[in-house]
Amino acid sequence: MNSFIANEQIIRPTIFIVLLVMLAIAEYCYPLAKRKSSHIRQWSTNITLVIISSLLLKISLPMLAVGAAQWSQSNGVGLINYFEFLSSDYIALFILLLSIVLMDFIIYWQHVLMHKIPLLWSMHQVHHSEAALDVSSAVRFHPFEMLFSMLVKIASIVLLGIPVIAVILFEIILNAMALFNHSNIKLPKQAERQLRKLIVTPEVHWIHHSQIVRETNSNYGFNLIIWDKLFGTYINKPKQDYQDLQQGLSQYNNQQPLNIISLLMLPFRRK
Repeated sequence: MNSFIANEQIIRPTIFIVLLVMLAIAEYCYPLAKRKSSHIRQWSTNITLVIISSLLLKISLPMLAVGAAQWSQSNGVGLINYFEFLSSDYIALFILLLSIVLMDFIIYWQHVLMHKIPLLWSMHQVHHSEAALDVSSAVRFHPFEMLFSMLVKIASIVLLGIPVIAVILFEIILNAMALFNHSNIKLPKQAERQLRKLIVTPEVHWIHHSQIVRETNSNYGFNLIIWDKLFGTYINKPKQDYQDLQQGLSQYNNQQPLNIISLLMLPFRRK
């Protein structure tokens, strides 16, 4: 376990890159919708965004999510750390699973707020400006949104006292699921039917990226599907067939795909 934690900065990027490549191959073989857009431009733009975001986080924050968990644990800060006297393997496993579920719950509500609060939406629209989803869309976020998201995550970790191992596992799961449910992959019908009982599949999340407002304001979950079903934000099927599903933001429909400078300036445009 200690070795896993010590090497998380190698393990997490490795898992991310392997999944990115595997899902990109799967998209080519089993597309949910056939695309004619340039993958090179789309990928280069989205990868550039995540690189800028990563640099901003490293420069602006003294510690990120894992560092916050280590500080919280070392100083006994956070709700969970007050129950450290309940030490057993079963309790530890329960706390691990509970922590991951709680973090997912927080991410769900953060996503809802990104749509409901104008200032947050001005940043989040960068993600929704993607006109044709693929696996690279999972990292298409404005750097300021990534900064806000990390601050929410750090605050949650410190307040709840989320264990370090839970944070690492959650980050791996969150990144993996974001790559998966943004990807242009058509799952077998039986697999789709069974998986969407528990998690967010590409067909479920693609609805969230529809240009139809009711559909955009639905299916906010990234990992577990339970939150959308519990809070009434779940839509089972889009109005249009997936092959014809209009994604992105309608105001940019007739324009060339936004370049990196346009995306960075998007939150500051006058409405």
